[in-house]
Amino acid sequence: MAPSTPAGDPSAEKAERDRRFMRLAIALGERNLGLTWPNPSVGAVVVDDRDGAPLILAQGATQAGGRPHAERVALAAAGERARGATLYVSLEPCSHHGKSPPCIDAVIEAGIARVVSAVEDPDDRVAGLGHARLREAGITVDVGCRTEEALRSHRGHFTRVTNGRPAITVKLARTTEGFAGSSSGPRLIITDERANARVHLMRAHADAIMVGVGTILADDPLLNVRLPGLEQRSPIRIVMDSHLRIPVTSQIVATAREIPTWVMTTVGAPIEAERALMKRGVEVLRVGPDDAGRISLPEALKLLGTRGLTRIFCEGGPDLANALARADLVDELVLITGRSARGEGDVPALGFALQEKMDELRLSGDEQLGSDLFMFWEKP
Repeated sequence: MAPSTPAGDPSAEKAERDRRFMRLAIALGERNLGLTWPNPSVGAVVVDDRDGAPLILAQGATQAGGRPHAERVALAAAGERARGATLYVSLEPCSHHGKSPPCIDAVIEAGIARVVSAVEDPDDRVAGLGHARLREAGITVDVGCRTEEALRSHRGHFTRVTNGRPAITVKLARTTEGFAGSSSGPRLIITDERANARVHLMRAHADAIMVGVGTILADDPLLNVRLPGLEQRSPIRIVMDSHLRIPVTSQIVATAREIPTWVMTTVGAPIEAERALMKRGVEVLRVGPDDAGRISLPEALKLLGTRGLTRIFCEGGPDLANALARADLVDELVLITGRSARGEGDVPALGFALQEKMDELRLSGDEQLGSDLFMFWEKP
């Protein structure tokens, strides 16, 4: 058992205060997940804690499209009050010139006395340089507050920078018997409205939703966000379709001019089918095939990484989930256990490769929504 913190211990109180404000910074950044790619969605909080009673002066998050960055939003809101204050930020402030000047310049010019940063940015244009420049300017810099939570929040950014591809979250729903569907008959209704709303919120926080063409052929889904007030946050829709079998009459094609829709296929797929899709506003992306003649998933995800995507929410069902697991491309698994199929289901939710991959993942949390249980696994 860990020793208790002595009452009135200044260092312990400071650490707890840092954790509290960093939790806020991370939460602020998470609000805009799905809106800021290819940039990470960062949160920042400016706090005046010089009088012993911390006062939040301003807060900010990276804005849609990735600009302006969270630090500049928060510092602009704080104005002159930021001088001598503490800045909490969920990712190391940038130190390179891009479409806007480095955030460290704004931090230094604002007169910030201390920066508390959750984690160092892996981007080699930053990678500790931002922290170093702040220290050179005489600013106290503390790194490592709520690092694990920040890494989870910025998983997409870290995965794209270090692996050249977006992070993949696989979502699967199963009955209590372990089935995701039925090979014949109507679609199984597994989860209730509360669980469905939670899934739509996950969609809103993704850069893209990904399915296989089998899902389109079986269910003809819209794959949009239908939560009141969040309809405009429907992300890009991606369909993996090795031979361009997607019907031009499907809902996803019919709405391609309203919501960006990308169909990934192989180099040998029919050009006539591509032209028909393009006429309807669909963008077709071609990559090489794997040994079975299907889309090479590693190559496909590398291409999506070059397009700026950082977070993909995969709702493609057991076959695509299993293929991603086989290629070691599952970064997070969301498994929802809903109602009993009462003898109707016969398609297992978890394929063999995904079952094996789960041995390498760690259970990071669970959430009960009515009769539906969400369980979250992630790469350690």
